[in-house]
Amino acid sequence: MNYIEALNYINDKNKFGSRLGLDVIGKLLDLLGNPHMDLKYVHVAGTNGKGSTSSFIATILKEAGYRVGLFTSPYLERFNERISINGEDIPDDRLAQITKMVKEKIEIMLEEGYEHPTTFEIITAIAFVYFKEEKVDLVVLEVGLGGRSDSTNVIEDSCVSVITTIDYDHTDVLGDTLEKIAYEKAGIIKENGLVISYPQEEEALKTIERVARDKRAEFFVCPMNQMEITQLGDRGGIFNFKYEDKLYKELEISLIGQHQIYNACLALMTVLVLKDKGIIQLHEEEIRRGLKNTRWPGRLEVLKRKPIFLIDGAHNLQGAKTLARSLKLFQYDKLILGMAILKDKDVESIIKTLAPLADKIVITEVNMPRKMDAEDLEKVINKYNDNTIIEKDMKMAVDKAYELAQEGDLIVFSGSLYLIGDIRKLILGNS
Repeated sequence: MNYIEALNYINDKNKFGSRLGLDVIGKLLDLLGNPHMDLKYVHVAGTNGKGSTSSFIATILKEAGYRVGLFTSPYLERFNERISINGEDIPDDRLAQITKMVKEKIEIMLEEGYEHPTTFEIITAIAFVYFKEEKVDLVVLEVGLGGRSDSTNVIEDSCVSVITTIDYDHTDVLGDTLEKIAYEKAGIIKENGLVISYPQEEEALKTIERVARDKRAEFFVCPMNQMEITQLGDRGGIFNFKYEDKLYKELEISLIGQHQIYNACLALMTVLVLKDKGIIQLHEEEIRRGLKNTRWPGRLEVLKRKPIFLIDGAHNLQGAKTLARSLKLFQYDKLILGMAILKDKDVESIIKTLAPLADKIVITEVNMPRKMDAEDLEKVINKYNDNTIIEKDMKMAVDKAYELAQEGDLIVFSGSLYLIGDIRKLILGNS
């Protein structure tokens, strides 16, 4: 099996949809020799900020000299991004080799009468095998959907469970209240474990606290009131953070947006607690390098300047609100907004938040079956802004945005991670 054959095999399994539950992934991993049992984890769940927080944690640990596996989803440009070690994506040949091994075990499962694993279960298994073979020191493991019944929760133990901001998303699966959603996210908390949470809305926080108490886990809430932002702009931010009796002054991040400073604080709190518990060794200079060197493409990422060309993966209400706030960090004359959204998202809320801010909106489509047709999206957008143009072809949409923009304007493409992955390739010329 070569790399292309491996990708085709994995993607073909999208036909099995998604499934919450641990029986199938558990059986697959058992046939693979239970590679997940031999690894140490930082397990990260939440609605928004999982990827950025995971990346901050992984980069700090890397700077501290650890060999760190990072498992995230989805990817922006290449599938291999989902599985990396110390910032290096899984090589094509290793992905092909491990996928072949996983495929052979799946064939045994099917002979024994088990259901076929989903795409996400297959990818999770590949990651566990790769990280074990590469003998990583720690794995920063991002949850796919929810937490309690997510494939990643097949792990029996973790060094710490991290819960980022919780908001309404995937309500058809996770529940229609913050309490229900928080309960699912809190499912990653382990017996007698460690839990570090972002300061949540009251009903979500109480739920996480209750689950932690039931599991006899030690529970921390990141003290955002001990953080002070000293500088915030369109190239990153600088902040102070007090943890117990120590003040960390003038910490710098390269990611854009106030929310990224909050994510950085959650990551910082996580590694400091791990240090206090004797799980890792860490020095202040390594923290500083890790925070500054963290990159997370596709989230308030400036691809070009003059005019500024910004992409952001906001695909739910909280993400849209964050983007709207962050636009104030940029100086510009007109805002040209490029948009495409998946039809199963909270389209109305996203549009209501972003559309009124734009001087012109270029509507395009994502290259996948779940896309919302441009004409249907325009009908929603026109309730809030009727200055729209449809360019279904993504390259033509980018060309149109540039045609409309002057040097002092701001171009923003947003609405879907799938959209900005393709836009990123177009702008940066990656193949």
